[in-house]
Amino acid sequence: MGQNWEAWVASGLRIALIVAVALVIRFVVRRAITRLITRLNREDKGRRRAGSFGGLLATPERRRQRSETIGSVLRSTASVVVLGTAALMVLSELGVQLGPLMASAGIAGVAIGFGARSVVADVLAGMFMLLEDQYGVGDTIDVGEATGTVLEIGLRVTTLRGENGATWYVRNGEIARVGNLSQGWATAEIEVTVPADAGLDRVREVITETGAGLAASAPWDELLWGEGVEVLGLESVTAEEMVVKVTARTQPGAAERVARELRWRVKRALDEAGVAGSGSTSGTGGTVPGQAEG
Repeated sequence: MGQNWEAWVASGLRIALIVAVALVIRFVVRRAITRLITRLNREDKGRRRAGSFGGLLATPERRRQRSETIGSVLRSTASVVVLGTAALMVLSELGVQLGPLMASAGIAGVAIGFGARSVVADVLAGMFMLLEDQYGVGDTIDVGEATGTVLEIGLRVTTLRGENGATWYVRNGEIARVGNLSQGWATAEIEVTVPADAGLDRVREVITETGAGLAASAPWDELLWGEGVEVLGLESVTAEEMVVKVTARTQPGAAERVARELRWRVKRALDEAGVAGSGSTSGTGGTVPGQAEG
């Protein structure tokens, strides 16, 4: 009886030690991951202050969000691995035969894997999307069947808010391609229709002056990038009219706004210049998004 009591006490102490060590290791690993993420964010902030930028596709807030998300995934993974290992050691200490248990778990895992392979595909796709920073919360993206602003990024589902207010839940494993309309830059395009007998040099001069005025006024000076407004030339010519194409490189998401303002100013400037029949301007703001494979 005494020997059994001593064995139970020894076993209980070993179990307590396993649990304590597991909790300490889990705490240390999670803290190390958190400190690493914090250090990376701090170094990134220091590089920004020094004037070193990572390009248009990696904004400071985007990098911070991505690092925090990856840190959360790593902490959860570390907890599962450490606590799972500790649970197996405790079961072994209690005399449970792990061989048959592992065999049963393996068979169950295979069955679950066949039934949940789409979930596994969603999770893997979500992890790669986070690691590759294909898009972030607040970005406007086109994933094929749905287009909208990203509300939430999960390992299995990405949540979008459509233009009509609808909320879209898109499984990550079903995203074959992603068009990010919030990365890089966008292009505002308009087509200006003028009479066939209008002086092209005068039309170009008026549009160029209008574009320069737009680029020099707030808030358009911050929304326009690169060379500002550019007259590409004639888009089409008929016996009655000519169509002049005008473009402007803008910040992501600002193409429509810039196109409307540019269209308004060009129409007014051509009327003031006496270009008859200048009342027609058409075209929409378009984007040139970065493409990413999901």
